[in-house]
Amino acid sequence: MGHVFAFHGGIHPPENKRQSTRKPIRQAPLPQHLVLPLAQHLGAPAEPLVKPGDRVLKGQLIASAAGRVSAALHAPTSGVISSIGPYPVPHASGMEGTCIMLEADGEERWIEHQGLADFRRMPKSELIDFIRNSGIAGMGGAGFPTDVKLHLGEDHIVNTLIINAAECEPYITADDMLMRERAEDIVAGIEVIAHLLEPSHILIGTEDNKPQAVRALEKALKGCKLNIDIRVVPTKYPSGGEKQLIKLLTDVEVPSGRIPADVGIVCQNVGTAYAIARAVRHGEPLISRIVTLTGDALGQPQNFETLIGTPYQLLLEASRVSDRKLYRLVVGGPMMGFAVDNDQIPVIKTTNCLIASTYDEMPPAPPAQECIRCGLCEQVCPAELLPQQLYWFAKGRELDKAKHHNLFDCIECGACSYVCSSYIPLVQYYRNAKAEIRTEEAEQRKAEHARQRFEARQARLEAEKAEKEARRKARAEEAARNQAKKKDQSEAVAAAPSGGVGDLKALKTAAAVARTKLKKAQKAVDSARESGSGDLAALESELQQAQQKADAAQQALDAAERGDAQAAGQPDLKQLKTAAAVARTKLKQAEKALKNAEDKGQDGVEALRATVQQLTAKAEAAQQAYETAEKGESAGGADTAKVAELKADMDAARGKVEKAQKALDDAIASGSPAAEKMKAGVEKLQGKYEDARKAWEAAAGTAQPGASPAKLAELKADMHAAGAKVEKAQKALDDAIASGSPAAEKMKAGVAKLQGKYNEAHKAWLDAGGEAQAPTQTEKPDLKALKQQVSIMRTKLKKAEKALEEGEGSEAEVQELRQRHDAAKAELDGAEQARIAEAAAAGVDLKQLQIDAALARAAVTKAERALGKAGDDDREALRQALQEANLKAEELNQTLSRFE
Repeated sequence: MGHVFAFHGGIHPPENKRQSTRKPIRQAPLPQHLVLPLAQHLGAPAEPLVKPGDRVLKGQLIASAAGRVSAALHAPTSGVISSIGPYPVPHASGMEGTCIMLEADGEERWIEHQGLADFRRMPKSELIDFIRNSGIAGMGGAGFPTDVKLHLGEDHIVNTLIINAAECEPYITADDMLMRERAEDIVAGIEVIAHLLEPSHILIGTEDNKPQAVRALEKALKGCKLNIDIRVVPTKYPSGGEKQLIKLLTDVEVPSGRIPADVGIVCQNVGTAYAIARAVRHGEPLISRIVTLTGDALGQPQNFETLIGTPYQLLLEASRVSDRKLYRLVVGGPMMGFAVDNDQIPVIKTTNCLIASTYDEMPPAPPAQECIRCGLCEQVCPAELLPQQLYWFAKGRELDKAKHHNLFDCIECGACSYVCSSYIPLVQYYRNAKAEIRTEEAEQRKAEHARQRFEARQARLEAEKAEKEARRKARAEEAARNQAKKKDQSEAVAAAPSGGVGDLKALKTAAAVARTKLKKAQKAVDSARESGSGDLAALESELQQAQQKADAAQQALDAAERGDAQAAGQPDLKQLKTAAAVARTKLKQAEKALKNAEDKGQDGVEALRATVQQLTAKAEAAQQAYETAEKGESAGGADTAKVAELKADMDAARGKVEKAQKALDDAIASGSPAAEKMKAGVEKLQGKYEDARKAWEAAAGTAQPGASPAKLAELKADMHAAGAKVEKAQKALDDAIASGSPAAEKMKAGVAKLQGKYNEAHKAWLDAGGEAQAPTQTEKPDLKALKQQVSIMRTKLKKAEKALEEGEGSEAEVQELRQRHDAAKAELDGAEQARIAEAAAAGVDLKQLQIDAALARAAVTKAERALGKAGDDDREALRQALQEANLKAEELNQTLSRFE
């Protein structure tokens, strides 16, 4: 059997084990409802995968492991999930925890499951994941997730594997009966553990009060090729403690604050080995365990194989409990267990014993007295601590001193309380002190994290402040340089001969002041028109005076600059460009005023419309003068003025035609008898428009070879808008014909009329040189600008539609905006299709590339969050994962940017 060593301290309480070993293990009754806590182990609670009303099968995964230290949860039987919520769980305080309630259907229907054909051929990582997904946790009481102990990493080399079969606490016989009846499965589980850890030596440690279990293990080990020894140790409590058993079997002491793996040893419980065997051999997750039912209040003490989630009451009834005798219900052993008052609390993965004691069996503890310093507690402490000193520190809340005296090495075995002649509940003081220390440390970590966040924020704000200050200084320096440059130019102009030109600086200042006053006057008039208050006539008079002054100031400045340009024998392109811009601005202001007056039904609409036509002609003339000068021709000729005048006449005639046509359409729609007479008026106006257009085209043909780019863009937009109207009308006509509507004939005439307008718009664009302006090479469209344009048009359209619903807008405006939005959307769609085609030509699936890039960015965010929450042990691996995610995301983004 090998040599057995000894550990310090220990006690010999009455065993009380024979009561529950007289009968074999019995299957516990199937409960009607099961309560399944999400936290049945050390670490993070599992995360539910089901919801109320779901039907589940036996062995089905209902909650997944959350985090590195966690364990999965499976349905112990088939049935329906009734609810998920708080419920009392096994705890000394009677606390509640989140639980899944399962109503059993009594059918015990399994999911499809099977064991592993040959676990030795699987990669070890996959085998460990299989055990993790089976929900196996330590069955000896602590409940540490088993897969964590099996995945130690390369920095731990396991020399010795210890199988803990000591079961030293009184009353408990679950492991004893498991070894007697199912030793072969235990050995099979040890083989799986040995395959993963590859220890050089395996020791099974058990006490000498289990001879039948030892014989069953010896029989099961015959023919086993592993280097396994059974070591029988003397019966002494707590020989089943992990560090105490290691000392007994190997004479190795695990240092304070370290784990057995740090000295090359791993411990596993026999119940854990059995659960691993059931999972690997048969594919059964951990859904049941052996539970000892004992105590003098039971008529039939024995061991049950119990489904996880079974209420205590069902087991007590199966053991014929006497309510009259029952004084105290203890979960676990009498030394380390705790009493509960609720028999509806469920069995969990770490529940190994229920003691239903009578008053005589476990009477209440006598009142605690003052410590007499007898020293017995120190003599029996298996961790070689100073229990009396720790008691004083805990009682006086000197937590730092208690921690310094290795408080956390206490295994809470209760030996010191058992021998205390003053009946002091020492273990309770130690537990409270540990809890307070953990709370303080958690608060300190929280405060440290908050401090780091605050300092990072302060550093960020300081950096932003410094950056802002640097930008301010750069702007100030740039302004100083520009001011000095302007000063030098002014001095040079003053020093040069004037030649009768005048003071350009003073003229520019006067023109700028006049423009500012004009803007203020225009704003005042707009505000008065919108609000309907104030002396509108007086404000319009002031606006007219401001306009005259601004024009006069600008003309003086133009004359002075033109004098400079003529002295050099060249036209002043800058001045002409400025004049064109000013003319366009005035035109936009007049168009805005006209639109406001039309929308609100104010007086003076015709006068404003005439002003718009005049300003349109001026803007066209200014633009043509600039373009002519830019081409090296003489600016301001009589032909240019004539062309502009004819253009204004043509635009006015076209406006009258459109207005008359709209009135005719309304008359036809309403069935007015005046429609026939109105048709003749429209045709007459159409003829005048054609005459004006031909006159303008004839003059324009001799005055300039082609229209300006701005005019071409306007003509092209008109053509696209007309084409959109034709398509929309044709679609409506097709629908009407398909449905047999009687309005189809009338709609045909409308389509023909719209087609005529489109043909005119197309001809106007071609006559202005539209084909000549076609680009010789395709420029890559700006997708961002196109998307912004579509977004802007969508917003305007929604506002117009809302105004129309509220009775404030016009149907014509909504239709125009909808056409413009559709045209912009079509252009964006075309650009995106072109980009997809470009990527396909390069062998790239652009849509899949976009998805991959988005997933990569999400992976970076997820890795950053995981790193922020990780402990010190996992940070290096997570940091490496984050770096890899960043590299992948950057590579995909670079590829994507080629086609943006």
